[in-house]
Amino acid sequence: MTSTPTSFKNKSIAALLASLGGSLGLYRFYLGGSRDKWAWLHLASLPASIIFYLLSHGQVQPFFTAMPLILSGLIGFLACLIIGTMSDEKWDAIFNANSTTKSDTGWPIALILVLTLGISAGSMIAVIARSFDLFFTGGLYG
Repeated sequence: MTSTPTSFKNKSIAALLASLGGSLGLYRFYLGGSRDKWAWLHLASLPASIIFYLLSHGQVQPFFTAMPLILSGLIGFLACLIIGTMSDEKWDAIFNANSTTKSDTGWPIALILVLTLGISAGSMIAVIARSFDLFFTGGLYG
């Protein structure tokens, strides 16, 4: 029995999509296609945030109404770091099992990981700082 070859999934492209479009689930659509239910959940975070904002009529801090999108973005950053640090052999075993092409990532993935780590650390610090400001002072400082 022969298996049909699948399309090759590039690890660098998947990591870049997770970093830049993680909040919309672009990397999940790239890796799993339109049948991936987690991809649709990521994509639903944008309209959910907009609906929460419109229904709040300005009574709720925009930080809280944007929380689904913020959380989805932070998950995308984490996915980028997981994808990027995975070995090429493990990547090929999971996503390129029936592909004739094998992964050979080099410096681009390292650059993507360094930039993602910096941006995600800054984003996480900003989320924590804003959360503490809202919870402890009621948003007096911004």
